[in-house]
Amino acid sequence: MANSMTTSIAIPTLLLAVGLVFFIRAASKDCTQEVSLASDRAPEDLSSSLKQYFTQRAYRAAAFDPDDNRVIFEGRVRASWFLAIFLSLLAAVGLLCVALVFSSLVPKLSNFAPLLVIGSPLAGVLYWKSANRSERVTVKVEAARDCNAAEGSRATVIAHRDELIALQQALPDLRSAEATTNSKTSKI
Repeated sequence: MANSMTTSIAIPTLLLAVGLVFFIRAASKDCTQEVSLASDRAPEDLSSSLKQYFTQRAYRAAAFDPDDNRVIFEGRVRASWFLAIFLSLLAAVGLLCVALVFSSLVPKLSNFAPLLVIGSPLAGVLYWKSANRSERVTVKVEAARDCNAAEGSRATVIAHRDELIALQQALPDLRSAEATTNSKTSKI
């Protein structure tokens, strides 16, 4: 009876430990996305606004392709102290749970099981090293090809998901161009 009870506790605890490892890894994972945004502004005006926006966000223009009208911005992403500490505390709690289950499975080693918690600061260190990185933003601006619009432009931006959200909040006149693309394909 006691063996089946410890097994029923050990299996979910180990599954939760695996989930914790993947959660810690995902905290610093690169989440680059591509989004197409439409605007009623002229392409030159939109390009100027995007350049000003990314310059204010501490990016610098690293490369420019005049044939494709594509600009690559580079910037340095800093890790969050709060998230590093939070991940370390989360790892400490998870490792403590694993240590308690381990000490109930192997009672002879129960004195050494809580030493697993010593490894919890590694979660914050691993996050810190992988989250402090150089990030690239690619911007391509072109004139909109809508027959109805006398003036307008489309911007294709490849950046981190959070950066794209901040961009759309800072420049509210930008809207998703996918609705425009879908309406064009249905007319054909």
